[in-house]
Amino acid sequence: MTVKFGVPPEGERIRSMVEERLKQAMADNGAKVTVDWRGEQKHLSVISMPVDLLYFNPDTHRIRAQRTLDPEQNRVLEEQPWSESAQDYLATLLSRSPSNPSQIDPDFTALQDELDDFGQKEAGIISPDGILVDGNTRCAALRKLGIKNIRVGVLPSDTSRRDINSVELALQLRRDKRREYSYINRLIAIEEELANGRRSEDVARDFNIKATTLRQDRWVYELVINAIERSKGPVSGVELRLVDFEDQQEKLRELQRDYTKLAKTDPDAAEQLKESRLAMVVLNYPKTSVRLAEADFHTRYVDERLPDDLRPVAQAAAAVSIPGLPGVAVPDATATVKTIRALTDSLLRAKAESLAGDKLAPSDVTQAAAKIKAARNTFDVAVKMAGQNAQLQKRKIAVPERLTDAADYVNQCAAEFAEAKAKRALDEDAFDDALLTLRASLARLAKQAGRTFSSPGDGVEWLLNAVREN
Repeated sequence: MTVKFGVPPEGERIRSMVEERLKQAMADNGAKVTVDWRGEQKHLSVISMPVDLLYFNPDTHRIRAQRTLDPEQNRVLEEQPWSESAQDYLATLLSRSPSNPSQIDPDFTALQDELDDFGQKEAGIISPDGILVDGNTRCAALRKLGIKNIRVGVLPSDTSRRDINSVELALQLRRDKRREYSYINRLIAIEEELANGRRSEDVARDFNIKATTLRQDRWVYELVINAIERSKGPVSGVELRLVDFEDQQEKLRELQRDYTKLAKTDPDAAEQLKESRLAMVVLNYPKTSVRLAEADFHTRYVDERLPDDLRPVAQAAAAVSIPGLPGVAVPDATATVKTIRALTDSLLRAKAESLAGDKLAPSDVTQAAAKIKAARNTFDVAVKMAGQNAQLQKRKIAVPERLTDAADYVNQCAAEFAEAKAKRALDEDAFDDALLTLRASLARLAKQAGRTFSSPGDGVEWLLNAVREN
């Protein structure tokens, strides 16, 4: 982040206490905790500190998306991060579910139970000024339990805010960490690392992902940010929030894969697919339903079923001038893409308004919810029709594939026949019985084929002749 938080009000007092306790810990050759520090491993002495004296890290990525839910409290957090209200806000968010901050996170409850039953197992990390680098959630849980102290390792005296963020990220990305960043907070952390000038291959390595996955996640993050912007009502001003996309990871990653593949051969079709699937994500369909939306989903199944209040105004393609090239223009999105996009925009705004709570008049929230319900009813029928068609296509493909598989088995049998005979391992009676079974199966298949094809091709003709009794 660009905001500079400075030193906490009690920073000097904390630093003095930390120095005294570090001297004693080093004299006693006490416990240590290891961290990645400026490109190398560093072993930090562990001391005990009062939980109420430490500060939650305003930069922590664990609740980066969730902190924006309350713009006023987020503003206080940015302007006065060490104030009591800002720190209380952080403590609250650390205990809440990433996808639904109105509820207590079950993982937080489990952490409380573990701390209550077994005590603190792993030391946290603090800056010399008392900012929690690792262990923010543990400190929040200990406070709720009424436990007075927390064991922490202490970073070097010249620790900067960049150091704090780097150490937090490195600790979080260790595979042994139990409570991972939520999906959206992970995407934010990736973008911030890249914005700080780090190479994409280095960030991918740190996050234990492939370079292709990094590109995929960045595409998804850009899609989410764009969707939030599109959800903003021109009058209401309300918009969707980052946390509204927390549970959509698999759907959005699958969308990226299918979009990218299709865009190589048909960019227009790829845009149609993207808009239809984004609309289905907004309507909260499961991924098995979302993947039924191919490029023609809207024109084939949705458009004719849309009620009048959901039907977007007919769109038309237009020419777009290229800056710096007078008289040169290229067409923008096709009319079909723009029409589907207009529907998706409408659903994005309706979703934002249906979740607005007391930010809008109750009648406006109710109207938006009704619009979402009407869209869901329309899409339910479309999904059912698309599913039936997918099953039909699967059956069409399955019939010849079954025969191809059978041919592979027969070829394998022919290859093994000679070897079995040479080793005197061929059971001739069993082989003969198996051929009779094969003949009966071919006869059943020929019976179905004879009823189906009035003008059989060479393959069907062979089958009919092969099983025809003399």
